[in-house]
Amino acid sequence: MSTGPAGLGAELVTIVNKLQDVFSAVGTSAASIDLPQICVVGSQSSGKSSVLENIVGRDFLPRGSGIVTRRPLILQLIHKPATAQQNGAALQSSKDGDAAANPHEWGEFSHIPGQKFYDFNKIREEIIRDTEAKTGRNAGISPQPINLRIFSPNVLTLTLVDLPGLTRNPVGDQPKDIERQIKDMIMKYISKPACIVLAVSPANVDLANSDGLKMAREVDPEGNRTIGVLTKIDLMDTGTDVVDILAGRVIPLRMGYVPVVNRGQRDIDSSKSISLALEAERDFFENHPSYKGKAQYCGTPFLTRKLNMILMHHIRATLPDIKARISSQLQKFNAELVQLGGFAADQNSGNIVLSVITEFTNEFRTVIDGNTNDLSINELSGGARISFVYHELFNNGIKSIDPFDLVKDGDIRTQLYNSSGSTPALFVSTGTFEIIVKQQIKRLEDPCLKCCQLVYDELIRILGQLLSKIQSFKRYPALKERFNGVVINFFKQQMTPTTKLVADMVAMQACYVNTTHPDFINGHKAMALVAERLNATKPPPPQNDPKTGKLAPGAINNNKDLDVEMKKDEPSFFGSFFSGGARNGRPVAGAKKGGASTPTNMEAPPSVIKPQAALSERETMETEVIKLLIQSYFNIVKREMIDMVPKAITLTLVNHSKENLQRELLQELYKPEVLDDLLKESEYVVNRRKEVISMVQALNKAEEIVAAV
Repeated sequence: MSTGPAGLGAELVTIVNKLQDVFSAVGTSAASIDLPQICVVGSQSSGKSSVLENIVGRDFLPRGSGIVTRRPLILQLIHKPATAQQNGAALQSSKDGDAAANPHEWGEFSHIPGQKFYDFNKIREEIIRDTEAKTGRNAGISPQPINLRIFSPNVLTLTLVDLPGLTRNPVGDQPKDIERQIKDMIMKYISKPACIVLAVSPANVDLANSDGLKMAREVDPEGNRTIGVLTKIDLMDTGTDVVDILAGRVIPLRMGYVPVVNRGQRDIDSSKSISLALEAERDFFENHPSYKGKAQYCGTPFLTRKLNMILMHHIRATLPDIKARISSQLQKFNAELVQLGGFAADQNSGNIVLSVITEFTNEFRTVIDGNTNDLSINELSGGARISFVYHELFNNGIKSIDPFDLVKDGDIRTQLYNSSGSTPALFVSTGTFEIIVKQQIKRLEDPCLKCCQLVYDELIRILGQLLSKIQSFKRYPALKERFNGVVINFFKQQMTPTTKLVADMVAMQACYVNTTHPDFINGHKAMALVAERLNATKPPPPQNDPKTGKLAPGAINNNKDLDVEMKKDEPSFFGSFFSGGARNGRPVAGAKKGGASTPTNMEAPPSVIKPQAALSERETMETEVIKLLIQSYFNIVKREMIDMVPKAITLTLVNHSKENLQRELLQELYKPEVLDDLLKESEYVVNRRKEVISMVQALNKAEEIVAAV
């Protein structure tokens, strides 16, 4: 191979062609590797097909109305000098008028390896046949490319991608969104930074309305990687030209514009040869008053040479990046292949299950303990969430329980009377205190059991995360499902002793009230505190008479001085259970009526006796003492439950799972009779492994190709 500029350029283009072939062979578009290439875009009527045929020098593309190019065509032109024998045969073929088949130039399709097409009419037929095989006959489109390689001494080594022409309105049975489909396909190609856009525009239409240039400017607004081709120069009105466009005064492009003259429809219908069309093109530019001074920069031959040089320099500039991306992709797919079982994928089933069990249990312990390298910085996870349940949710839930939100002062008063029985108590009843405090302690059972459930939910959450994280579960769906069932069942079994222990802890607190607890306020202190609080709200005591120095009348013996007349009755012990002078609507026994005395009339007590009046001073004192005692003891119990319940759950559920889950999994899964069923691979894994193996082989081949440069 020549080492000169032309030879080097051909070598570089050939390298990219080989890379395209390698990736096309595995069903992967070269565009996914972002190889440097020239993509041809334009509207249906812009003359794209004629430009490509003029570059090749052969008539081989499908023609007709509507969308003709319905799949991308990767056209690889390879310059291959003809031998003397081939030149003689070609000359004879030319004399015989056979322009369809010459032995020195032929085409090959990547989907038909080894078959050479010397007849370019057959090439057109194969393009149509393969297009319809993939898209049908209803004018649909497909992004899967056709790879056509043409060997000829009449071409420069060059690679072009012919994309479907842009259309506005669907025709016939074309889909209604055909314009969007074509645009999306074109954008997928030309949006790649390594793509050179060849925008074909008819010169007899305002350049601002060119569909090809519009799309090119969307992905290349500065015009740095776009080259314009102006067709139908010969159809412009007399006295008009494209000199201003060529000079970059209309829509400037860094790579400029090249005007060309193609065959018209009449020439095509009359089978005018492309060689004659190229001669007519040269004559047009050499004799046109506007272009004859720069004819060497016009026409198809100049366009071909320019594209060859552009592609060569572009490949040379992007080749280091191509090498780096191929290496990166190879590393990525090799890693995925390892996760999918490697090339062999026939490891010992028992070893696989043991490995998965070990990996899972190690990850489980790590997540619980927090010793993991992939900790999230955005949210709590794993054991930190369990800690949040203990120290935030459960802690605040217990603290929020108020023992007096359901027990009112009047209820305590009634309970005081009921606990005294038939003999009124001289002192505050401790029975009332125990009854009420035990009732409130039992209210702690619900939040404690709720805490157990929340921790269980967090363990299930960790299980789901590990099942998604460990790659082996993606490969073996049956093993994943069985793992999930065994672990959940294990957690459920452990919930039974956990909830029983927590419920027993609440029952222990309720069955025995330890009034000797060092933090508990004793009865004497409670009485003193309540008395001090109530006395602070009482009016000041009576003062001595300033004249006699004696207490005021009635101040001695609580208004029961011998020389003071009783002005009102002393309230009875059950005075607050009645209001006014009547009891349940009946006159009070012994009451005077009309100034006359009536016989004593005692009636049976009513069926329901409830307090009717506000608390008396004595009742207020006793009620406040009971409340103070209840509050003191209930706070002690809440503190103990906040401390002990997380310990109990950790012991019987969390730590037990960490220590015994591996043994449970081995007992349930490591059985010879179930190993084969557990390790049945999913259809997705089998197919994906084949795809990854193909990609690894293709990337290895690609790495060899670029390493030789």
